[in-house]
Amino acid sequence: MKSAWVVGYHAVQAVLELSPERALECWVVHNERNANQRELINQARRRGVSVQHTDKTKLARMCSYDQHQGVALMVRPRQEGNEKDLVAHLQGVSGPALVLILDQVQDPHNFGACLRSADAAGVDAVIVAKDNASPITPVVQKVASGAAETLAIFRVSNLARAIDAIQQEGIWVVGTSDKATESIFNQDLSGSVAIVMGAEGKGLRPLTEKKCDSLVKLPMAGQIVSSLNVSVATGICLFEAVRQRL
Repeated sequence: MKSAWVVGYHAVQAVLELSPERALECWVVHNERNANQRELINQARRRGVSVQHTDKTKLARMCSYDQHQGVALMVRPRQEGNEKDLVAHLQGVSGPALVLILDQVQDPHNFGACLRSADAAGVDAVIVAKDNASPITPVVQKVASGAAETLAIFRVSNLARAIDAIQQEGIWVVGTSDKATESIFNQDLSGSVAIVMGAEGKGLRPLTEKKCDSLVKLPMAGQIVSSLNVSVATGICLFEAVRQRL
């Protein structure tokens, strides 16, 4: 892929601030009264990025997403890391590492929301399965609100092998499963730890679950709801780790 789209104010701003060399062309639905848009246009021009005007319908058709907030940036696709890059990256982390592993999360809204929570929690690396998992799409970029640019993301072809690799780096791998007996609130997350979240509706694959050092669950007190959306559960798990580290 030679180009891709980033949509929404926060996501576009993140690219212009952090990776302006990737920006190719900025498209906006012009609105004189929108101060955020004016600042974004000025920022793009300061970076030497051409700004083009269009209408809402055409922009939605161009970027294949109608929730674009009137702004979209054509970019060179971001290069994600692989398993080798992952190990080198983790070896450079100072202090206890916090890693998020997503086992075949396919919905782009969920993926984007997981990335947003990961950025907010200060996650050092996000590991995602290469197959049967959402790529970084305009939807992911928009929902992640810039986090798809700030996070170190590693897409690996063999998730089980990647888990082996980070365990060899001293990282304790905690999987989330409805079959677990221990609550995540009783799990020590203060050291170097990776939290593994399963796919929507399916949870962790058997091999992924087997590779985990421990399994935990979120205690559910309701009479009807037996599980949470993966992005909601991800936020809770990550911020329990944050709480323990404070």
